[in-house]
Amino acid sequence: MGWLLEWMSVEVALLAALVSPLAGAALVVALGPNPNARDGSSLVAGVVTFLCVLRIAMALQAGEPVAMELWEPTPGLLFALEVEPLGLLFALVASLLWPITTLYAIGYMRAHHEEHQTRFFAFFAITISAVLALAFSANLASLFVCYEAITLATFPLVTHSNDRTAWRAGRVYLGILMGTSVGLLLFGVLGVHALAGTTRFTPGGVLAGPLADGNVSKATLGVLLGLFVFGAAKAAVMPFHRWLPNAMVAPTPVSALLHAVAVVKAGVFTILKVVVYIFGLDLVRELHAHTLLLYVAGFTVVAASVIAMHKDNLKERLAYSTIGQLSYIVLGALLVAPESVQGAGLHIAAHAAGKITLFFGAGALLVTAHKKYVSELDGIGRQMPITMACFAIGSLSIIGLPPTGGMWSKLLLIEGAYHAGHGPVVVALLISSLLSVVYLLSIPVRAFLRPAPTAQTGEHPHHGPAPWTCRIAMVLTAGLSVWLFLFPDFLYDLVVRMTEPTP
Repeated sequence: MGWLLEWMSVEVALLAALVSPLAGAALVVALGPNPNARDGSSLVAGVVTFLCVLRIAMALQAGEPVAMELWEPTPGLLFALEVEPLGLLFALVASLLWPITTLYAIGYMRAHHEEHQTRFFAFFAITISAVLALAFSANLASLFVCYEAITLATFPLVTHSNDRTAWRAGRVYLGILMGTSVGLLLFGVLGVHALAGTTRFTPGGVLAGPLADGNVSKATLGVLLGLFVFGAAKAAVMPFHRWLPNAMVAPTPVSALLHAVAVVKAGVFTILKVVVYIFGLDLVRELHAHTLLLYVAGFTVVAASVIAMHKDNLKERLAYSTIGQLSYIVLGALLVAPESVQGAGLHIAAHAAGKITLFFGAGALLVTAHKKYVSELDGIGRQMPITMACFAIGSLSIIGLPPTGGMWSKLLLIEGAYHAGHGPVVVALLISSLLSVVYLLSIPVRAFLRPAPTAQTGEHPHHGPAPWTCRIAMVLTAGLSVWLFLFPDFLYDLVVRMTEPTP
């Protein structure tokens, strides 16, 4: 990859990573009348964006600073970019999964005869640009603007079907996410600026100084932490989780985008980044409120898993699974043990690869076999072996079993909870993992081992495999889950650097 270093400067790569998806969106609109050219341009934009992020990763690994000031509309309000290990991890995940999801969406949207495909791919690209800008934000002001941009860019995707159900879900989606961000998250940002005089992400945090100087109490900082945990409702911590299952009315590629690449990861990324770079692990450990928030997240983990077990609709089951898995990351942040924070960072990548594979499988079942309920899947593995084999691998990753990357992140989370002395959290994590065995692994088991209903009725299924682009995408993401198990070193180095003590 030396040619990449020589050809592209890191400054160009940073700007190109944000501009490439926007240019891709413009091309998608311009080429709308020609579906092949339109979809091809979206794929090319995705590959170019990933190469730009890869160039940034190479620079950061080499110790080269990656930062850029963009705009200062008023003194003290600076929109700037700066790449650090956590942001790079998130950007790598998003930029890699975008072209793979685009490949999947091409087959899905055509097989399902979806309307407004040009609008879909355009807003898909705009969303990725906002996600990368959020990942590379140098301060809370930049992050907040990008956080809101993600909500607005994904709203047309949630309401894509343009029917009454979609618009009802869109109102819930926009109402909860905008209401919490403006009513809670924004006040958290303003509070940090008022107390610290800056919102810049800084290793070790920026709020320890005001506490040491006696300018603020621990109770006030606890309230401030709560504003971020609940204000970043994209993380779906209960009771601000209802938007997520409602958003399942969108096409399956949108569900994959929401649950693996963009929206939910923006929420947990925000919480994790605030804990590490605004509060600092040592300060959070001193706050009594962090224990209360910790157990709220623990309750979310278990409650969402219990609800998922009782959902027959496959996408709804996966949605509640996502709610629980997101709170794994929130738990890791709030435990503030180095191992738990590292596990939370790794789980962003492991959950992304595993969950997007599960949604790809759910969409393939819908467009090929016209099945959306778990109770309908008996014996379907014989007709769709690739789809259900990939679904099994994705399930193993979410459960946290080898040979998938979810094993490493969950081990670190459990180790962090144990070292932090939070036995109930360890129990909650183990219970949730056991429940996920029931509500996830049972699906490929019944698909491969139970007899198909047609064997009893004498009818025969009249469908072949999923569209080839869908199958390729599923194999790639399932393979990524296995790759994260076999070769976790690069991402592990990033999360370790995130928790290294400040000099």
